[in-house]
Amino acid sequence: MGKKSGKLPLIYLLGMALVVIGFIIPMFKVSFGPFGSSTPNGFKFIDFDHMGFVTIGSLLVFAGACLGVIFSLVNIGSSTDLIRLISLLITIAGGVVLVIGFTQDSFYQFIGKQFFKHAFVGFYMILCGWVVALVGYITKK
Repeated sequence: MGKKSGKLPLIYLLGMALVVIGFIIPMFKVSFGPFGSSTPNGFKFIDFDHMGFVTIGSLLVFAGACLGVIFSLVNIGSSTDLIRLISLLITIAGGVVLVIGFTQDSFYQFIGKQFFKHAFVGFYMILCGWVVALVGYITKK
């Protein structure tokens, strides 16, 4: 028979998929008093006309998570583990840049001032995804 190709890293894949899904669903809930409320997802923070930390962080979170999912499904040889680690680090670095952007950018300071008060399901799903992907990478499962 042929050579067995490696196992699919299901825990890592699940973690990165949680990050992608968390980015797509609403991440924050912001109320504007009598004017209603808004629940933006990660794509609402990508604005190429107002390029800044928030846009760069959002792109890094989404791109790193998508690369992590792709390289979970594709085995390109001995460097696959390193590429998976780099994908995970890219998405975590994007999250750090996004938080910095929320506190620095005047347009998004309403989220940055009371960050955890405005956090919604997508935000927590991204955090859980990072933890699950890290555990999956460490255990190689």
